[in-house]
Amino acid sequence: VNLYPFEETIQKADATLDDAIENIDIGGPAMIRAASKNHEGVAVVVEPGDYETTLKALRSGEMSLDMRRGLAAKAYAHTASYDTAITRYLSASIGSDSLNQRFLYSGQRSEKLRYGENPHQSAAFYRDQTSAPGSLAGAEQLQGKALSYNNIADTDAALECVKQFSRPACVIVKHANPCGVAIDSSIGPAYDRAFSTDPTSAFGGIIAFNRDLDSNTARCIIDRQFVEVIVAPSIAADALPVLAEKKNVRVIQTGDWSQLKGDKFDFKKVSGGLLVQTADAGVIGESDLKVVSKIKPTDVQITDMLFAWKVAKFVKSNAIVFCKEGMTIGVGAGQMSRVYSTKIAAIKAADEGLNVTGSVMASDAFFPFRDGIDSAAEHGIAAIIQPGGSIRDDEVIAAADEHGLAMVLTGMRHFRH
Repeated sequence: VNLYPFEETIQKADATLDDAIENIDIGGPAMIRAASKNHEGVAVVVEPGDYETTLKALRSGEMSLDMRRGLAAKAYAHTASYDTAITRYLSASIGSDSLNQRFLYSGQRSEKLRYGENPHQSAAFYRDQTSAPGSLAGAEQLQGKALSYNNIADTDAALECVKQFSRPACVIVKHANPCGVAIDSSIGPAYDRAFSTDPTSAFGGIIAFNRDLDSNTARCIIDRQFVEVIVAPSIAADALPVLAEKKNVRVIQTGDWSQLKGDKFDFKKVSGGLLVQTADAGVIGESDLKVVSKIKPTDVQITDMLFAWKVAKFVKSNAIVFCKEGMTIGVGAGQMSRVYSTKIAAIKAADEGLNVTGSVMASDAFFPFRDGIDSAAEHGIAAIIQPGGSIRDDEVIAAADEHGLAMVLTGMRHFRH
């Protein structure tokens, strides 16, 4: 049984509510559910991939009850997915944020993975009902080994980070954290500068670009480092033979994402339930910044602050990012103390021979004490961007003034756990 193409209809740019309603199947789901209920004597097939197996079983007379029960289970999942798409569409049409009494999600398994985050865990990759070009789920793998669970998670982090930038950009991710990010006139120098942030951590990392990958940049990557995944909107034809020299490198092209709408929700499984929130789509510009220090930031510092702020959004909390001239020079991630994230960012920069003096610092959340400011000043930071909102904001701002630092507040936090 094939249902009316509701999901295909609503994904069309010119689809109207009337078009959607017209493509809600009534009789088909009823017939499927009735047949599924009576699977002891009826076989119901809803997926073309099951046609051949079912026909073979019918011809041989070997259609077992277990097989019919399995087909019935698939059929119920099929109608549930269909109803979920309708529910989400109608909720969105009346302005609902879909955080209703019942939260529904349906995904189609695209592939079984070799294992999960660790070898003893099973895993699979599911595409949701709105996966499209520009998304990781809608991307095409051009070469390389099969993507692992960790590859997919890290590639998504790199891809979503690089999408934040309008100028040519490169993001290198390791264990879900950006270890090097840079913008430049083209992706070649952007990659060079992103790599120079932390060459040690870039080994075995994920490299993402927001422009098509050219052969010169591909050659630079292949000759310089071991890389797990390279992802870009498109891969130039003459770059493919270069990349093929490292046949295991996973190369992914996403297609254009300029018209892609971001995910609406984030999920986190907890014991006995599911946490759901709207996605962190918060964006700030220069007009949103509130200067709170006696010293005003320069135009160059403001540009670097906004760059560092975009990166900090994708660093695990507590997140600290040092930046200078459109590149990260130190990243402190995932520490329980914000001041220790600051110290780690400084250590990273020093280890790679990068000069922190005159850099800007971004913090994903407010500073609860002045110690983070003192540490930043000690290492040569000149300007700081942070959300503000601490009960000790006055103390923190006073510390910035004491050290002669510029400080701006965004009024927006970017925790990432």
